[in-house]
Amino acid sequence: MRIQANTIRPGNVIEHDGKQCVVIKIDLILPGKGNAFIAVEMRDLKTGVKTQERWRTADSVERLTTEERPCQFLYAEADGYTFMDNETYDQFSLDAGTVGDGAPFLQDGLEVKVMTVDGSPVGLELPTRISLEVVEAEPVVKGQTASSSYKPALLENGVKVMVPPHIKVGARIVVNPNDLSYVERAKD
Repeated sequence: MRIQANTIRPGNVIEHDGKQCVVIKIDLILPGKGNAFIAVEMRDLKTGVKTQERWRTADSVERLTTEERPCQFLYAEADGYTFMDNETYDQFSLDAGTVGDGAPFLQDGLEVKVMTVDGSPVGLELPTRISLEVVEAEPVVKGQTASSSYKPALLENGVKVMVPPHIKVGARIVVNPNDLSYVERAKD
């Protein structure tokens, strides 16, 4: 299906120069003079090679139809990540390139959506809320609590996020793995 370049979103699978590519990142660039254009970072599904392309906002690109399969993460190995299809109970592995930046957030039994094109897995969609423990956080500086300032914190999976000043080491928090944002204190 042909769509305008300005409607492309991260996670979309497009066909470009005869290759199937998954969109990783998009930037809308508004130059001081001239027309706006879209800078798209994408990864070739077969080779894993990342490329960048620019299109005018009015250009059209071929978007491939993807299907979502509900799956459960089972375990990680040196050569990939193993998942189970919740409907057929078939197990399959995805390489690190397909899993992408979501790899540190994979926990045993985590429910995810695996995106497929023509039956082949092309990407992974994580839930928008994952509960993790804070293992390292800076102490609160007196007087900083009055403003809405945030401080860096290290989570149990090795990812750094910005958290409110009241969060201490050992606290369980809910984060959105898609943009690494703090959501709330975990209620467990």
